Amino acid sequence: MATITYLTKIQFDYGAVSLLADEMPALGLSRPLIITDKGVIAAGLLTPVEAALPPGTVFSIFEDTPENPTEAATMAALEQYRRENCDCLIGLGGGSSMDLAKGVALMATHPGTLAEYMAVLGGAPKITAAVAPVIAIPTTSGTGSEVGRGAVIILADGRKLALLSPHLLPKLAICDPELTLGLPAQLTAGTGMDAFAHCFETFCAPAVNPPAEAIALDGFTRAVRYLERAYQDGSDREARWNMMMAAMEGAMAFQKGLGAVHGMSHPLGALPDLRLHHGTLNALCLPAVIEFNAGAVGDKYDRLKAAWGLSGSADLAQEVRRLNERLGLPSGLAAMGVQESDIDKLVPQAMADHTTATNPRPLTPDDYRALFQATM
Repeated sequence: MATITYLTKIQFDYGAVSLLADEMPALGLSRPLIITDKGVIAAGLLTPVEAALPPGTVFSIFEDTPENPTEAATMAALEQYRRENCDCLIGLGGGSSMDLAKGVALMATHPGTLAEYMAVLGGAPKITAAVAPVIAIPTTSGTGSEVGRGAVIILADGRKLALLSPHLLPKLAICDPELTLGLPAQLTAGTGMDAFAHCFETFCAPAVNPPAEAIALDGFTRAVRYLERAYQDGSDREARWNMMMAAMEGAMAFQKGLGAVHGMSHPLGALPDLRLHHGTLNALCLPAVIEFNAGAVGDKYDRLKAAWGLSGSADLAQEVRRLNERLGLPSGLAAMGVQESDIDKLVPQAMADHTTATNPRPLTPDDYRALFQATM
């Protein structure tokens, strides 16, 4: 059985932010809490959003989104949402801000704790249509959370788990590549490889969903054509437009499933004190997973090679390693501060991650241990 769902309204192009003035009244929304972070504010990206709000809009700003959203930040933003009598959320920034906005939208309308709604803990059916409205405005081209039905949040007990429900889809996505023109090269690389990995993994996931598979392949094609251009010249408007499209398409295909790359990157991102970047982790984990899944993906590697312009005999894993090197990304997990001793606690978390079930090849704890070791 194929479940195919595309519900988010998307405004996509240079200048799309200006459409907030019309879109918010159309949705009946008037008192937003803007979830963002200090980096976005320092970059001046809040200014055009504020200017685009309908005249007279009363809004509040939560600027303390951490690099990986946490339960503590969710509850702090929730308290502000309630105190200011807000009626919606605007997630402005990367995936962390948008995921945090979804967490607040859920807890503003549902009783209990975040853990009760996590997918791997059986919480997905508890999420109802009562979720507060979310408008998502990405300022990076990576996660695609603006059109995703999930949010990944680190709980107070240290587990990094996902909320998954079509009710968490933003009511509106404003995708304006203008907001990414000033993105630093290294952030362009890390977030761009996030989009790359999303398109790659969703394309290879075994679920039957031809529309999602086609979207993922199109997103992958854009990423391999334009990521290095965006990295080398952050003002390349064509490259920025196509990378934002690639990121969005990767998340539109999430419903097809992900795999072991995310099974690894989610617990890695929850390691205390390291504050590891999700997209960079995906980039480093992808080559070993490509090698592990070889033989379990049919002709999909051949189709990915063709989209990349590679010969049929090319080594996909090695090509990704070379791309990571050209983008100035770390050589492995050890270079990011991960210790061999961390692997013991990472393996069970990876096995429990919701993305493990949709990897093309089944995984055992020993498989994950070997994958972590190969990525060090």
